[in-house]
Amino acid sequence: QVQLVESGGGSVQSGGSLRLSCAASGYTYRSYYMGWFRQAPGKEREGVAGIDSDGSTRYADSVKGRFTISQDNAKNALYLQMNSLKPEDTAMYYCAASAGGTWYALGSRGGPHPASFAYWGQGTQVTVSS
Repeated sequence: QVQLVESGGGSVQSGGSLRLSCAASGYTYRSYYMGWFRQAPGKEREGVAGIDSDGSTRYADSVKGRFTISQDNAKNALYLQMNSLKPEDTAMYYCAASAGGTWYALGSRGGPHPASFAYWGQGTQVTVSS
């Protein structure tokens, strides 16, 4: 059974940084992709960043140059380094993973599309104050 557990969320001031982590267990696909999503109250879930098993990455336009997605296969972990945070980055952040495969659809804002992902964590809250 695949389980994804996020951590690292919190409250920071505008311009600050946070590093989110996602611990994956029971995940044994050789080819896969994983991603970070966020959802603010009253808004749709938005793809923030995606990475595949070859290490190729994609980012939503709104976070390019500020966020970095990475993975540590030895630790079965996924990370999201978030710098220069803005109040509009405030949201619940979710880790997600595919049921195998090497290609994922992109949303209208350039990040991964949630429909391409089969497994989801419970989320970690990020709050950025001005």
